Amino acid sequence: MSTNLVKQTDFDAIIIGGGACGLMCAVQAGFLGKRVLVLEKNDRVGAKILISGGGRCNYTNLYATDQQFISQNPHFCKSAFSQWTVDDTISFFETYGISGKEKTLGQLFPESDKAKDVVEVFTNLCDDLGQEIWLNAEVKAVEKTDDGFTVRAEVNGKQEYISAPSVVMAAGGLPIPKMGATDFGLRTARNFGLQIIDTAPALVPLTITGKDQPWYEQLSGNSIFCRVWNDRASFEENILFTHWGLSGPAILQISSYWKPGEFIYIDLLPNQNIAELIQQEREANGKRMLLAFIASLYTRKFAEALSDKLPVEKNMASLTKTDIEEISALIHEFKVKPAGDKGYDKAEVMRGGVATDELSSKTLEAKKVPGLFFGGECVDVTGWLGGYNFQWAWASGFVIAQNL
Repeated sequence: MSTNLVKQTDFDAIIIGGGACGLMCAVQAGFLGKRVLVLEKNDRVGAKILISGGGRCNYTNLYATDQQFISQNPHFCKSAFSQWTVDDTISFFETYGISGKEKTLGQLFPESDKAKDVVEVFTNLCDDLGQEIWLNAEVKAVEKTDDGFTVRAEVNGKQEYISAPSVVMAAGGLPIPKMGATDFGLRTARNFGLQIIDTAPALVPLTITGKDQPWYEQLSGNSIFCRVWNDRASFEENILFTHWGLSGPAILQISSYWKPGEFIYIDLLPNQNIAELIQQEREANGKRMLLAFIASLYTRKFAEALSDKLPVEKNMASLTKTDIEEISALIHEFKVKPAGDKGYDKAEVMRGGVATDELSSKTLEAKKVPGLFFGGECVDVTGWLGGYNFQWAWASGFVIAQNL
């Protein structure tokens, strides 16, 4: 730990990336009396925090456990989550003036609905703790030296060389390149001989092309509560039809478990049985047309879109057993084969990243490169939609700070 600093470049660690993980790491290191330098490529820190949750920042989830994370090693994140819990996140933000309010499914947002309040907690604490943040600082290279590391960065157009015993790679993943996202964290890991698990966009809308696209396009803007599943996962939330395919929470969730060429399945009426509803309607109002009945369950527009797949010209009483079986199959097991996804521009997070086998689960330090730490999105730990990825960012930042 540095106490009597001789010059401003005497840092205990250099943190690359001023996002959720990097900021939490800087603050927690400050609490321990360690001095760090945060290098942020953008002209402000917390860019993704500021846009998350539509600018409201869903900063954790009340129900977060290791079960909501995708990784080659599903047990890897347990240690970090035992060191920094959801309760720790809640009490941390409450201490600095942010009370949470729960929206759906355990999602916690600031009472103010302002993501900037979350970022200000960190910037204010960094000021108070004497932690240094350099903006417009693009890191070009990280090199190992006899006594630590040298980082070469371009800061406001000028080359800078900074040395420190430790480096924290909190540079995020590939999503939203227009906000400065790059593969620098992954490239650095490769340069040090660390394995990378194949990356792909996650929590991302899915596209439909070819002859099926016009069908989805006509429904653009329609939102329906559904169960969406494949053989690996299942989610009950809204889906949203768009002119290019499918979006909405349930689609974003299943996208993390989907691979090109695979089908996904949609139950358009979860928690109800369409065959039973049809039988009840036949007994109560057999003359009612199937189209009117379907429209009572959904929007008229959606019912009309389904009309080319259902015998809507029949009334309820004249539906045959085969008709009802076909209706049931369509409603409860609507089959979709997406053409692809909307890519990193529209993805919330990245799947894959630095292999967990390369890191200590207790410290997040690279086993082969003492003093080099990886946290947040660039690690092969990907959470569900709903505040889970922030919980991983806070936890990994905390854990790294304890071990600098």
